[in-house]
Amino acid sequence: MLIPHSCPSLDKKEIKKVTEVITSGEIAQGKLVKKFEEKIAEFIGAKGGVATSSGTTALHLALLSMGVKKNDEVLLPSYVCTAPLNAINYVGAKPVLCDINDYNYNLSFEETKRKVTKRTKAIIVPHLFGFPAEIDKFLNLGIPIIEDCAQALGAKYKSKMVGGFGNISIFSFYATKMLTCGEGGMLLSNSEKILRIARDLRDYDEKEDYSIRYNYKMTDLQAALGLGQLDKLSFFIRRRKEIVRKYNFAFQKCNFKLPLVSKEIEPVFYRYVVKTKNNLKKYLVSLKKRRIVCRRPIYKPLHQYFQLRGLPNTEKAWATALSIPIYPALRESEIKKIISVILEVFEK
Repeated sequence: MLIPHSCPSLDKKEIKKVTEVITSGEIAQGKLVKKFEEKIAEFIGAKGGVATSSGTTALHLALLSMGVKKNDEVLLPSYVCTAPLNAINYVGAKPVLCDINDYNYNLSFEETKRKVTKRTKAIIVPHLFGFPAEIDKFLNLGIPIIEDCAQALGAKYKSKMVGGFGNISIFSFYATKMLTCGEGGMLLSNSEKILRIARDLRDYDEKEDYSIRYNYKMTDLQAALGLGQLDKLSFFIRRRKEIVRKYNFAFQKCNFKLPLVSKEIEPVFYRYVVKTKNNLKKYLVSLKKRRIVCRRPIYKPLHQYFQLRGLPNTEKAWATALSIPIYPALRESEIKKIISVILEVFEK
């Protein structure tokens, strides 16, 4: 039996909620989307939310709502998926790629500070792998911050929910995220102006004036699924932490570095990422032969697409970071199998 790298956690409760929407005949954006927006905003502690079709579209609306336009600069880490890069390119702005910290894979504050110019209009700060970034440092720069919480719903920094620090925060509800709507995203903000602009841009039809708008709506089908998942989020987080404790105990003698947790953060362990010493490709093949699918947590750093240099920590992370399966749907027998195989491959 192959143990996949990621898997959603769904059961009869979600089936019931989605079935109720189908039988109601009201399946497009409606009252359940509004309820989902309110519940997520309340959970994070934000004034309001705008549900969207994906995390990428939420990022696009975030940039537009902040007035980011052609030739403006937006700073972001290279060690992230392509979604933030796409959103920046959608608005015609210039992406400025920055290095990460060597200890937690998050955006380096010092590197970011060096690359700020008069044209910098926003900084995208991901809380990568469910580990909070040192967000207060970035806020001190006085530049609008977009918190990318796509992998960090429920994580805390200095006892406060991530997503409640920046001018805007965005979330993803893709199939394997902390909670899933199948596809979907959301933008949160405490600014009524930003929320108003984002809602207007999301709904393209029946307007008194014409300007370019987007069909970025979430459906009630997706929201129903999301509401069912949100009820279980505290369990999902507890279960991930239970698995982490088992991994940390079992892997103490392995030939890699375990995830680093400081006193200031409460991660949700969206990914369990260890730092290997070498031969990452060899390890990936060896693990798959033993029916365990591990992965590079970032498929390819953004700077590599453009043959750029000068991001040594990002290069090192790409060469050494290994993501081991961790999700609430893992059975105890599968956890034991993963531990057994990892020990076989990595024990010193």
